Amino acid sequence: MEKKRKIGVLGSGSGSNMQALLDAIEVGELAAEIVLVMSDNPDGYILERARQAGIPAEVIDCAGYQSKFPDHCQERVGKRLQEAGAEFVCLAGFMRLVKQPLLDVYGGKILNIHPSLLPHFPGLEAWRQAIDAGVAESGCTVHYVDAGMDTGPVIVQRQVPVLQGDTAETLHERIQEQEHIAYPEALKLVFAQSP
Repeated sequence: MEKKRKIGVLGSGSGSNMQALLDAIEVGELAAEIVLVMSDNPDGYILERARQAGIPAEVIDCAGYQSKFPDHCQERVGKRLQEAGAEFVCLAGFMRLVKQPLLDVYGGKILNIHPSLLPHFPGLEAWRQAIDAGVAESGCTVHYVDAGMDTGPVIVQRQVPVLQGDTAETLHERIQEQEHIAYPEALKLVFAQSP
């Protein structure tokens, strides 16, 4: 039987990508267990999803900063993830830039999902950037996290055509459908490469 890998999840929003991981675990598609969910948004639905699934859920106190992720907060998050036994960390709509010291603890083991075909359209609202640029294709990328913004090595990408008449919202919806397939797929690859 496949060894279950332990995952910590950081998110800021609704947690639909975390739900996709939970669904993949439940049907036996992903040999993993989510051991801790943390959010910098006390009202993020991701926390409620975690609680409903019986997973410990905690709020990250970012010392009043709106977008910065202070070093002492990253140290505390890293410590909590280690205490929970997390081997890997999945960012699921986490809206803060991870740097050292979290990378010192989990370097090469933090994954992020981004709603574009990186390196195109890093940063916020990538689906809107794609519409504004008039591209014919967008998609999503699961990548390793490094100290840059959406610059780490790519693990999996899934293409999504930009249809005539697409709005930022309709494109985002279709990209999210692919994200929910790509994240479990990427984790399976990562697990296979990590003894």
